[in-house]
Amino acid sequence: MPPKKRITMHDHAAEASLFKRRALFTFTCVVALLSLLVTNLYHLQIESYKDYETRSNDNRIRVVPIAPSRGLIYDRNGILLAENQPFYSLDIIPEKVKNIAESLDELGKLIEISDDERESFTEALKFHRRFKPLTLKNQLTEEQVAIFTVNQHRFPGISVEAGLKRNYPYSSELTHVLGYVGKINTRDRAQLERNDQWKNYAATKDIGKQGIEKYYETLLHGIPGHIEEEVNNRGRAIRTLKIVPPEPGQDIYLTLDLQLQKKAVELLQGHRGSIVAIDPRDGGILALVSSPSYDPNQFVQGINSKDYSALLNDKSRPLINRATQGQYAPASTVKPIMALLGLDERAVTEHTRIWDPGFWQIPGVERKYRDWKRWGHGFVNVYSAIVESCDTYFYELAYKVGVDRIASFMEQFGFGQNTGVDIFEESAGNMPSKEWKRLKHNQAWYIGDTISVGIGQGYWTATPLQLASSTAMLANKGRRFTPHLLKSIKDNTAQIDSPRDELPPIELKNPRNWDIINEAMRQTAHKSRFTDASYTAAMKTGTAQVIGVAENTKYDADKIAEHFRDNALIVAYAPYEEPKIVLAVVMENAGWGGANAGPVARAMLDEYMLRDTWKTTP
Repeated sequence: MPPKKRITMHDHAAEASLFKRRALFTFTCVVALLSLLVTNLYHLQIESYKDYETRSNDNRIRVVPIAPSRGLIYDRNGILLAENQPFYSLDIIPEKVKNIAESLDELGKLIEISDDERESFTEALKFHRRFKPLTLKNQLTEEQVAIFTVNQHRFPGISVEAGLKRNYPYSSELTHVLGYVGKINTRDRAQLERNDQWKNYAATKDIGKQGIEKYYETLLHGIPGHIEEEVNNRGRAIRTLKIVPPEPGQDIYLTLDLQLQKKAVELLQGHRGSIVAIDPRDGGILALVSSPSYDPNQFVQGINSKDYSALLNDKSRPLINRATQGQYAPASTVKPIMALLGLDERAVTEHTRIWDPGFWQIPGVERKYRDWKRWGHGFVNVYSAIVESCDTYFYELAYKVGVDRIASFMEQFGFGQNTGVDIFEESAGNMPSKEWKRLKHNQAWYIGDTISVGIGQGYWTATPLQLASSTAMLANKGRRFTPHLLKSIKDNTAQIDSPRDELPPIELKNPRNWDIINEAMRQTAHKSRFTDASYTAAMKTGTAQVIGVAENTKYDADKIAEHFRDNALIVAYAPYEEPKIVLAVVMENAGWGGANAGPVARAMLDEYMLRDTWKTTP
């Protein structure tokens, strides 16, 4: 076998150079990787030492959030309206209970657990994180707490927890003002997460749902604290390392006068309707009542489905805040403002007289628009038209000025828009115009529509709060304030008054027109409900049709279903010289305004004006 040929190296220098380059590249890579390793070790052990030390401590340190106590709510005189009361609940941590169904059966032998409570718990469990406690039963009695405590060793993962619950001592009398708190649901949580506030509710189960409780949730809730506990590998606390106390919510004082509020509730007892009283000097709401009402305390710990269905299906609609959401035809209560428009547009003067035969006709049209007084009022001017509530005068006035000028003028008084009151439950009502009808109904505007608007009927609707607010502007001769319920806020250091929101005033071409209209309202009050009053007042009543009546048909309440009868309204203020209270009353299906709403307004003003302390009320 011939020997193999030996491979000869033709270029030793090139081969040596190649080897050196490869060795240098390998060495560089090794140095780079070692440098990266050293840099990462430096970052982990030096720069990020505190961060990883904290993470390591978290393996043995448990942070338990502490719920803040909710701020209290007072009336303007310091009377407590919403308080916090201690309570006990039965909580379950699902992941620590082997068989929840069996545990519930055993618990039921010791403590009464209703079908609704069990059903609610089972439903909530589907969407609940199993490592977090979930409440099974609220408001345990002392006897139930004692029974469970003795048997607690039999129920791992189940415990009695103490807390504070909201309580409303005046129950249904203040529901539509204060609102209520309720359990945080998925919608609430989503909203809190969007606003980056969820972390503040780590220890809180309740949140404001309606009224003041919801509007001022941020002030009332407070800031949670926490406890840092050292725990063993079984999760049992060994010692407390640190306590950060929670900051309680701020106490708030409302402009409400509880005494006046209770009087309004008493006067509306058994009626559907609303009463709103405002201090025209700053827009503070003195009373705001919607009837019928309901007990907000049943919502605090979670209302059962049967009771909630009863409220929801109640034909009298107690869940609606009629004061801010009820939409009613304002009827004759807006005739003073209509007359003010006529004077400002020079469509009429203080001395203009028209003949009222008991009806009015559009020129060239046969149809007759009837006055409430079938035989008419004879000759009337702006004063007698308001005092006698002459429909014919305002039919002609509306015809002269037109609906668009009516709408534009009335919007200055807040009609057709939210008042800005500090609760979320508010409707804007409706101030109709030609454009509105075209967009809403895709129909043309007719002169007959304008005639109805001229007496506060037709498409025009307003809330009782809007009626009170607009009357306050009238009494103030154009000076305007946003109606509000918040008077002041109290924190750990001081009580801070809430700034009043004064809007640009309404300016007339002739300021004397304010005096003319207010004098007409004074004469109206003096002639009817306030003849013997020891104080001077001004007022205007209204009777609003709920259903239309044929042209030649006489309205007969006895032949009409109760819920189709006329609404009774009145607006009033006192004292006439320097108004301190403005009032709006709406009573659904009560009939004639002067006869039915009039006595209510008189009783309200007497309550406020004749009390011993009214002059010093802040």
